[in-house]
Amino acid sequence: EQGPGGAEAAAGEVASPDQCLSLLPWDRFSAWLHCVCVVGFDVELGQAVEVIYPPHSKLTDKEKTNICYLSFPDSNSGCLGDTQFCFRFRRSPGRKVSLCCFLNQLDRDLPVYLKKDSAYYYGYVYFRQVRDKSLKRGYFQKSLVLISKLPYVRLFRTMLKQIAPEYFEKSEAFLEAVCSEIDRWPPPVPGKVLQLPVMGVIMKLRIPTYRDKPGTTPIVQNMHQADAQISLALPTVHEVDLFRCFCPVFFHIQMLWELVLLGEPLVVMAPSPAESSETVLALVSCISPLKYCSDFRPYFTIHDSEFKEYTTRTQAPPSVILGVTNPFFAKTLQHWPHIIRIGDIKLPGEVPKQVKVKKLKNLKTLDSKPGVYTSYKPYLNKDEEIVKQLQKGVQQKRPTEAQSVILRRYFLELTESFIIPLERYVASLMPLQKSISPWKSPPQLRQFSQDDFMKTLEKAGPQLTSGLKGDWIGLYRHFLKSPNFDGWFRSRQKEMTQKLEALHLEALCNENLVFWSQKHTEVETVDLVLKLKNKLLQADKEHLPLKTDTLKKLQTHINDIILALPDDLQDILLKTGTK
Repeated sequence: EQGPGGAEAAAGEVASPDQCLSLLPWDRFSAWLHCVCVVGFDVELGQAVEVIYPPHSKLTDKEKTNICYLSFPDSNSGCLGDTQFCFRFRRSPGRKVSLCCFLNQLDRDLPVYLKKDSAYYYGYVYFRQVRDKSLKRGYFQKSLVLISKLPYVRLFRTMLKQIAPEYFEKSEAFLEAVCSEIDRWPPPVPGKVLQLPVMGVIMKLRIPTYRDKPGTTPIVQNMHQADAQISLALPTVHEVDLFRCFCPVFFHIQMLWELVLLGEPLVVMAPSPAESSETVLALVSCISPLKYCSDFRPYFTIHDSEFKEYTTRTQAPPSVILGVTNPFFAKTLQHWPHIIRIGDIKLPGEVPKQVKVKKLKNLKTLDSKPGVYTSYKPYLNKDEEIVKQLQKGVQQKRPTEAQSVILRRYFLELTESFIIPLERYVASLMPLQKSISPWKSPPQLRQFSQDDFMKTLEKAGPQLTSGLKGDWIGLYRHFLKSPNFDGWFRSRQKEMTQKLEALHLEALCNENLVFWSQKHTEVETVDLVLKLKNKLLQADKEHLPLKTDTLKKLQTHINDIILALPDDLQDILLKTGTK
């Protein structure tokens, strides 16, 4: 079977041409999507997956059930016409991921908050409900759903807008053509301007890299097409309209930032999945460039496989953000500590009125007034400046994109002010370079001490970069117990341990290893060769941050030591531990 699009097409996009030669049919498609589903409504069966494309895509029964229920709005949402939203669900365990190795390399180049989480899938939905007297129920109801591991909500939303309306007119053959076209796309390489054709439109976009300065988005220029194809430049692949989402809870943005930072259990109650999913994604992104490390569900229903686990009253609510629309949740989640109630999201034509935080006992039904229901007392004093700035923008009819830029910069500066003292303290746990000896194991990182860290805040705390007053110490103490701290610290630990391994390897490379081996016994020399070979494999597997020539130097050292040994040992060692 010949794969659509030859290997040459990808050669410019991927690290090396030999990796491209191993691309099989549907490998390129798999780099972007797991599959495309069509979910329809059957009078006898209810919601059912009618089509899965490509046909060989694997979904377990549990995954199919989740997709079925999550692809339709709750009946009380009354979504007539076309609605777009997204959801996230757990992958069934034990399935092997069969993706090309270079895709893992791409994942390494992403900012931490965009890295794939192999335990979850996203579902991007385009739902249509229109009156149709020829059907038994009197309505045509169908969803086109893209299932992907990638959190690129803006990209897939734009793509669905292009293909879904046409699909509802043309059906299966059209879907097949779209999937074949995706299988000719270049891989999702971070940092490159990619051109992705889909049914006569070329989407131009750039996926961020971890090297980008947080808060900057290189502009993708909309170039004039010589041919008849329309070009569509996406300003971002993953960001939602932050200001629009936070508008209903305008005065509480700083408190919501604290709740998300601390991984507190949060419920967003909204009138439709479009509003619930956008708001949950906005909340998760407000602590960027920190990664939100707990679970979040942009749209969650009573049929979800985790419904019992997340709504039980026998234990404290879990660290998770749920977006819900079913009135049943107003009762089921009454015991949750923080509830955001959102009305229809409309951009304000006038300045929103000052709203107080509401008491949880006042939240009885989904008819309750929009607002934040919690007894949480924020650690930091309120920043009146950002509220005034955004209010002024509303009065001056500033475009929502510009308001979102202001809000995103505010959240970024707040998060950076909070995280810089932690970064500085954790960097001090790294052993000095002079303590690294080639003949001893790499030194260990020093232990994180909460008391020592707190002592650093007096002179090098957030006050250096933020004018906000309040109980920063209390906020840090609470954060150090949260899943977000745990995830952030593990990631830093891994980076620093790899850096120590790399420095240790470089120290070894600068030694005269042949001279050393001549002064030691054969047994010790063989032991050294095996250890060095092991280190080579580890460095390659873990992609240690090494200088370019280090691995070549090490391989040369190994070869030189082996050649100085007797012939019988040479034969054995040349065959051992090689890839």
